[in-house]
Amino acid sequence: MTNDTTGRGSGDPLGRPLTAAQGIERVSGVQTGDIGRDSADRNLQNAVREDVNEFKQFAGEQTEQAKAAISRAVEDEKNVAARQLEGVAAALEKVGSELEQSDQRAIGRYAKQIGTSLHGFARKAEGRNLGEIAGMVEDFGRKQPLAFLGMAAIAGLAASRFLTASPPRRNGQDASGGNRQTSEKEPYNG
Repeated sequence: MTNDTTGRGSGDPLGRPLTAAQGIERVSGVQTGDIGRDSADRNLQNAVREDVNEFKQFAGEQTEQAKAAISRAVEDEKNVAARQLEGVAAALEKVGSELEQSDQRAIGRYAKQIGTSLHGFARKAEGRNLGEIAGMVEDFGRKQPLAFLGMAAIAGLAASRFLTASPPRRNGQDASGGNRQTSEKEPYNG
């Protein structure tokens, strides 16, 4: 140990006096540079935590908005489908009535029953959620199996017509996908 009262430490090779921070470091064993870094690290962690929380809140809000938009779209499409089903039902009732007046009374009666059942189903389906509609379809199939099969046949026919319908052709291509030569007399429909 030295008898030096100048505040120079034995660990200071140049014998310079200690600063206040160095004196605190020696006495407490904590380096003041580490305190600043720890504080900066904590501040950074807090900032990241706040950003993550804000992102979670934003994502949650966006998810809720998307769910609401999807629900509105599904509701609109469901109501459109119910109105279209009412149109199909009315057409079946009309065809059934016409067939009943001809020599095909049995087929006419079935068509009319199917139309009446579909009409009632369409009215009940409007304003219901999808789970309720699925339950209604199951009940309808149990109570009116003939009408349900007729509806399935009509839906299959409509689906096959939709799937086999040719898409609109792009200008300059024929149905086989090859290039088509257009004459000057043909109008351009692009």
